[in-house]
Amino acid sequence: MRVCHQKYCDFDVVGVAILLVWLGRLLAGAPVPGSVAELSVREIAELVCVGGWPGHLGSSAEDPPLSPGDAMAENRDYLGEVCRTDIRRVDGSGRDPARVGRFLQSLGRNVATCATVATLARDAGGPDRRLNHHTATSYMTALERLMIVEDLPPWAPHLRSRSRLRSTPRRHFADPSLAVAALSAGPDHLLHDFEWFGFLFESMVLRDLRVYAQANGAAVYHYRDNTGLEVDAVVDAGPGRWAAFEIKLGAGRVDEAARTLLKFRDRVDTGRCGEPAALVVIVGSGYGYQRPDGVGVVPVGGLGV
Repeated sequence: MRVCHQKYCDFDVVGVAILLVWLGRLLAGAPVPGSVAELSVREIAELVCVGGWPGHLGSSAEDPPLSPGDAMAENRDYLGEVCRTDIRRVDGSGRDPARVGRFLQSLGRNVATCATVATLARDAGGPDRRLNHHTATSYMTALERLMIVEDLPPWAPHLRSRSRLRSTPRRHFADPSLAVAALSAGPDHLLHDFEWFGFLFESMVLRDLRVYAQANGAAVYHYRDNTGLEVDAVVDAGPGRWAAFEIKLGAGRVDEAARTLLKFRDRVDTGRCGEPAALVVIVGSGYGYQRPDGVGVVPVGGLGV
């Protein structure tokens, strides 16, 4: 079965409607409600590897979800078809499937980072020959047209400080399962490389935030400046209707993430941008609650509660 590339999420139609309302209320200033959602680390790893593709998730007893192994095999087959045929069709240029595959692997290794095209080209070229910048740029353009990759642009708010904003986008696939497929990985690989797993988890959450934000008339960005301050996601629906999110796989990093969000709020010129409607840390599992400092904590399985 060929995977179709389109907008989707991990939830059914009712779940999507609930999440749209949840994000809309959050942007309107509603507090984060209490919730609990326990997902094991392996369950989260499998969600990342399978992806949110409608054909994988099933819709009824007659159309059951694919097993994780079958879903991951289809993801790999799809990327193989992209390397062999689709990328050539989209711009009419002859492409070496092996080199396209190495470029996809580089993107997979650098998912959710601000790696430049030059960095990706060096990484994808291998030890024998470097991929030149023009070729790497053409690969990126073709993959964007195929909706394989969907980079996250930087947010450019008015700032109180003299910090300089960085303009490099964050690298993301349309679905993080494609990053996993590009490297022929699976849940066990994620469980043995928690740094990469964290980046993939971030990409999974951002995938869904984009869907919900678009339906609420908002857009999603990231923030990064020359002092090293970074925020994973900013949902912007206009002055006074923006929210900032830090995305952490482990609940043990909530304090660190909250400090980052509060520092970020103090750096934004709220006289021009308005006060943030919400500052939220999204974690892999556990309890949802509002902290005394005003930062909300939400487990990914509790979104929409």
